[in-house]
Amino acid sequence: MKQNISHAVMSQRNPNMDTFDNFPTPPWATRAFINSQLSSSYNLSKSTCLEPACGQGNMSETLKEYFKTVQSFDIIDYGYSDMTKTDFLKSSLEDNSFDWVITNPPFKIAEDFIMEANRVARVGVAMLVRTVFIESVGRYERLFINNPPSYFAQYAERVAMVKGRLDRKASTATGYGWIVWEKDMPNESTMLKWIPPSRKKLERDSDYGEVLQKELF
Repeated sequence: MKQNISHAVMSQRNPNMDTFDNFPTPPWATRAFINSQLSSSYNLSKSTCLEPACGQGNMSETLKEYFKTVQSFDIIDYGYSDMTKTDFLKSSLEDNSFDWVITNPPFKIAEDFIMEANRVARVGVAMLVRTVFIESVGRYERLFINNPPSYFAQYAERVAMVKGRLDRKASTATGYGWIVWEKDMPNESTMLKWIPPSRKKLERDSDYGEVLQKELF
């Protein structure tokens, strides 16, 4: 399977594998976010969703468990059959084209993705980012002060993202969380929420293409 190399450098949108990050999102982490933050507040089974940096489709396939329809974009064709080869930042989608835009954006152009997603989404935007993303004076002034997110949902347990692959045994010192904008709930301040520990409950062998080997007695 081709690797997820969807994260572009900011200065040059050149679809060269050596210039893209490659950190697939574990499906359990997407489920943990949806279950704890969105499912109880929105009727996702009747909602549309765009995943504009889908890579190999790990997040897209998980989103399909919840949403009525999921459209998947990426600037490179990584072999995901449901993906449309599209540069999200140049796609010229109409305003409010999808109910939700949900993705793990290219880190170096995440701000651009967020701004475009807020234009395209009708109901909400959810972006998976490193916890340190909410730091920096420049980002505060460019992105947050005039359009504060509804909330930031921090994982209580670590989400290990390994370059080039999903790795069930991986560990990490990096924290991750979701920045969420809810369009119908304008606010002046951003709430902090938690995504409770849920990996053991939500992780599946099929997420990694594994087959359980049953012992014979």
